Amino acid sequence: MRKIILNFLFFIPYFFTGQNLQLSPQAEISIITCGPGEELYSSFGHSAFRVKDPSLNIDIAYNYGTFDFNTPNFYGKFAQGKLLYHLSVYSFKVFEYSYLQEQRWVKEQVLNLTREEKNKLFHFLNNNAKPENKFYLYDFFFDNCSSKIRDVLVNVLDNNLKFNNNYIKDSYTFRELIQMNLNPNSWGSFGIDLALGSVIDRNATPYEYMFLPDFIFSAFEHAKIKDSNQPVVKKTNTILKSNKNFKIQPYFLLSPGFVYLILFLLVFFVTYTDIKNNKRSRWLDFSLFFFTGVIGIIVLLLWFATDHTMTKNNFNFLWAFPLNIVVSFFTIKKELKNWTWYYLIALLSFILITIFLWIFKIQVFPLMIIPVLLMLTIRYLYLLKYSGNKKHIVVTS
Repeated sequence: MRKIILNFLFFIPYFFTGQNLQLSPQAEISIITCGPGEELYSSFGHSAFRVKDPSLNIDIAYNYGTFDFNTPNFYGKFAQGKLLYHLSVYSFKVFEYSYLQEQRWVKEQVLNLTREEKNKLFHFLNNNAKPENKFYLYDFFFDNCSSKIRDVLVNVLDNNLKFNNNYIKDSYTFRELIQMNLNPNSWGSFGIDLALGSVIDRNATPYEYMFLPDFIFSAFEHAKIKDSNQPVVKKTNTILKSNKNFKIQPYFLLSPGFVYLILFLLVFFVTYTDIKNNKRSRWLDFSLFFFTGVIGIIVLLLWFATDHTMTKNNFNFLWAFPLNIVVSFFTIKKELKNWTWYYLIALLSFILITIFLWIFKIQVFPLMIIPVLLMLTIRYLYLLKYSGNKKHIVVTS
């Protein structure tokens, strides 16, 4: 029964948005900002529009952050950055209920608009929600549920908005803005830093900050209407409260920091044993070369084989060199090839370049790769030392 009621509430707004309605003087249009959630995709919060008119008995959410799991080749399109998101229109009660279930806070900023401006915005949203207009190519930084709020209002109000950026005291890069919402010692944080390139290490402008819901909230809290010099936000309401801390806290023993520390100690111990016993552990060499090669291939695929704008110029491929996956199969042989010495010199040079890129902030790498760089350097130096003197090495499987 509950499901039937929710479905009924979901489809009610389509009756209203399909009509050429005029909002009454009592109508309110609001920016809705939602707090972060438990999952990685919800760590940054959410933004939407709300249109409420008691005279017409409507209370509607306009949500730009929806997509269809039934889209053909869904995961392929998502990975390639070709997945279309769309504007969904449904009962605000349904919208609110979903955040109540997730124990996330929801705030409302009622906009200080004239009746004419409200109707103009209302009709714009309804037109945008039509099947032929509702789809758009999602971009996490430049065209998402949050930036859509800004872009729609700037469009509808004919650039009659004046953003006051004085509340922003510090300058942040795109990477720093993302990491504000993440635990640095989490797999989500590590994965994002690994996948996104140096293009996100430039300072974002205050206008660009608004790809995040928190900054949409702050920007409009301080914004004014140019013509009247009046605040854009008439009042702010708290719809749902939450004291829950959703910042992902991974179990320490499974966190990337601990896992990579253990791996570093393992590589250090095995290499020390190899030096002491004048041998080479092929299983370790194969593992290091194979897995760094896989990571490097993924990095290059995200760079060259997708439409994602922020996975370009990703220099993580230097320490996770893609050709390592091929070389890994040579390391399981009893003797290393003559060219291995030159290849190792190149790999060590790439690690050195990675460090320089990091020092000069051309690209900021995940902190968790520090033990990875150390263990790779130790192992490469060991292999370099003995690659030209193979006859003295006892090879173990």
